[in-house]
Amino acid sequence: MSDLIKVIGISAKGFHGVFASEQKRGQKFVVDVELTSSLKNLNDDLSKTVNYAEVAQITHDQITGKPVQLIETLADNIAKQILKEFKKVKTVKVIVHKPKAPIAIKFRDVIVEVVRSR
Repeated sequence: MSDLIKVIGISAKGFHGVFASEQKRGQKFVVDVELTSSLKNLNDDLSKTVNYAEVAQITHDQITGKPVQLIETLADNIAKQILKEFKKVKTVKVIVHKPKAPIAIKFRDVIVEVVRSR
């Protein structure tokens, strides 16, 4: 059984989207990250776990970084970067929220969820 680390509600303005207007004006994206890793025998030592502040920074940098058209791609890029940077992470779940997606009817949120493992 694996233990979980979650960072919920990382938000930043990004310029992701299929439409030129989205790429020009940008909008708020919100990302939740869930990591599975062993949290046994840490002995209160940060170097033996995953630094969630660094996970949040990677996520923020991906949101504010090079624009992509699909939030599916954004989610995948975040997951890949986390797995690359943190060898102790076994599985990462990334949920990208796009609450201001250009949809003509009333809706609350658009969410894409990806799960990547080693």
